[in-house]
Amino acid sequence: MLDYDSETGEFRWRERVSRSVKAGEVAGLINGDGYRLIAIKGREYRAHQLAWFYMTGRWCSTIIDHRDGNPSNNRWDNLRRATVSQNNANRPMHRNNKCGYKGVTQTPSGRWRANINKNRQRHHLGIFATPEEAHAAYAEAADKLFGEFARAG
Repeated sequence: MLDYDSETGEFRWRERVSRSVKAGEVAGLINGDGYRLIAIKGREYRAHQLAWFYMTGRWCSTIIDHRDGNPSNNRWDNLRRATVSQNNANRPMHRNNKCGYKGVTQTPSGRWRANINKNRQRHHLGIFATPEEAHAAYAEAADKLFGEFARAG
């Protein structure tokens, strides 16, 4: 039903599937979270999961992480297997972050705390005079704990 281009990450319909969807068109729609969803016989699939299946012949038993953090970039070289902890490490800074640094919060005394989570455990990295110092501690810990999955920003 579909062709997958591993260099672009696009799925295209091999044949016309409805009056509004023609052969050769890019399959699916982007949802509110940025993932491309493709409906096949009444069931929705995330395009990155279909890409994994298409390239390996197996459904991925773990999480599929987007290296660049863009959930609609389904190029094969942008996809990798990950644990929940690794996938969370590769997430961008929360939208409600007030200081502008991932893993950093201000204490009631006005100093800056750095924390990092791994495998559902919070690791306290210290209290610092500036948010930049706290972020440096976070970035160093992220590199040690998560390696290629670390995303400090």
